[in-house]
Amino acid sequence: MQPDTEFILVTIDKSHITTIGERLYAESIEFVRELVNNAYDADATLVEIIVGEDSIEIRDNGSGMDMDGLRQYFNIGSQQKLYSPKSPAYGRDRIGQFGIGKFASLSACKRFEVLTKRDDFVGRVVFDKEQWEQSGDAWQLPFEKLPADFRKHNGTTVLLTGLEKGFNPADIEAKIIEGTPIKAPHFRVRINNHTVTPRSLSGHKIPFLEGTRFGAVSGEIVILSESASIAPELGIEIKVKQVTVRRELFGMETWGKTMARVRGEVNADFLPITSDRTGFIRDSDEYRELLKIMEKIMTDVKASLQKLTIKKEGKKVGRALKEALQRIYKALSVNPDLSPFGAFPIGGETKGSGSAADVAKEKTESEEVTVQEKPEAPPKKRKKKPKVKRLTPNAIIKKIKFGESGVSCVVDSFGEESAEVFSEETTIYINRDHPLYRRESGKAETHVLNLARLITQEIALMKDPRNPRQAFERQSKLLKDAFIEAG
Repeated sequence: MQPDTEFILVTIDKSHITTIGERLYAESIEFVRELVNNAYDADATLVEIIVGEDSIEIRDNGSGMDMDGLRQYFNIGSQQKLYSPKSPAYGRDRIGQFGIGKFASLSACKRFEVLTKRDDFVGRVVFDKEQWEQSGDAWQLPFEKLPADFRKHNGTTVLLTGLEKGFNPADIEAKIIEGTPIKAPHFRVRINNHTVTPRSLSGHKIPFLEGTRFGAVSGEIVILSESASIAPELGIEIKVKQVTVRRELFGMETWGKTMARVRGEVNADFLPITSDRTGFIRDSDEYRELLKIMEKIMTDVKASLQKLTIKKEGKKVGRALKEALQRIYKALSVNPDLSPFGAFPIGGETKGSGSAADVAKEKTESEEVTVQEKPEAPPKKRKKKPKVKRLTPNAIIKKIKFGESGVSCVVDSFGEESAEVFSEETTIYINRDHPLYRRESGKAETHVLNLARLITQEIALMKDPRNPRQAFERQSKLLKDAFIEAG
């Protein structure tokens, strides 16, 4: 004989409905995002949000709901949007999945009512949290059918009253920008008559599009200028159906302070999200596939960031080197006896070539210029080209010229253990990897002075390499005249 089969009834405590809203989301302001996304799913082109002292109204011009639609709306955990993933009018990818987002409003208010119109049907449903909890086993909500002309156009209005706390419109706007498809065509959100616009990032942009077996991964990474980086917004936004679910660093936590310059978004609609939309199911194949794609993308981003940093550093070094050469030219022009290149040309105009500034010998009114027939110039001897070390693509090269002579100055990477400065014939090499150079290059003033110190050291040695003491004295004189302005 078989024993009698008994059954246990599966029940849900009624109070759990209110705790869904109170416990599901980390912030009570999330309910605004959910209601705006519901309007997007209903093909709304405009959502109006009116924020009052103790109430918030969210009104849209979407398709609205009929009686069956209202029943689905209050069907907890309804998967209707999974069966109809595209909206009928605009073919939008519907955002809602679980049918429980509307209860997020219960964490912020005591009462919400839904007024909706679809064609000739107009209905209103009221959810009062206190009445719901006191009505025992009754699960129904008060419904009122209204005249067809009660509302002129299709759409839905959700009115929340008895707010537990006030909400700042600026905070709501930030949540709308991040958590709704505000960039979508034919879709606009207004808060207290102010149109919400998406953030715009300017900088070096790196777009990407990668395919996976689950679907496409697309997006754009932006490398901001140092002045535009904002620490509280660190990370890359991960979006599912145009909605930011969370931000992640994707390995940037090891990049140091430069990671503050990287922003952007990645779109991966196939990712399985958690019910509160604050994360992903991390042990899923879909999420692991995204991490693999992003590892490759972030490697390219890091390389681009390094190139931009080096380029900016190169401009800074170029400016400092130019100023140092200008000052050295001025010092040599008043101390021609210290120049290893011979006396400066007399008369006319003498120029520092390359990026060195032009320095002219000014004529006074008493000066006379005598024009004489020039003798035939002897054939010029071919100059020996100076030896050139193998340079990196990031080398900064500038030249200072005195008549027919001069030196080339090269700032490049030669390794931390190499000399800070050295010369080969008429080329002076400055090692940007040297610890002393790195220390002095932090500030513009010390950077220029240090470059001038290194260059004048080599120029002074070129005058007479056999007498370092005199070379030191010549360098001291040149530096003083280069940086001490005449009184």
